[in-house]
Amino acid sequence: MSDPAVPASVFKARCLAMLDEVATTHRSLVITKHGVPVARVVPIDNLAVGRGSVTLLADDDEAYFSADPDA
Repeated sequence: MSDPAVPASVFKARCLAMLDEVATTHRSLVITKHGVPVARVVPIDNLAVGRGSVTLLADDDEAYFSADPDA
């Protein structure tokens, strides 16, 4: 079963209701522009929220997180 496709204009007009539908039904939506898929809205697995890892692509992590913008 494929994910339902929704034109971007319809998604824009009904965004909040469609997000609620994704959360309730646990089914993804594909957003299209001019019939071409451009994005997918997927439900979040509650067990996966806040888990995982993050990789920074900065050469110098300390400077990246510095409060001094000139660092």
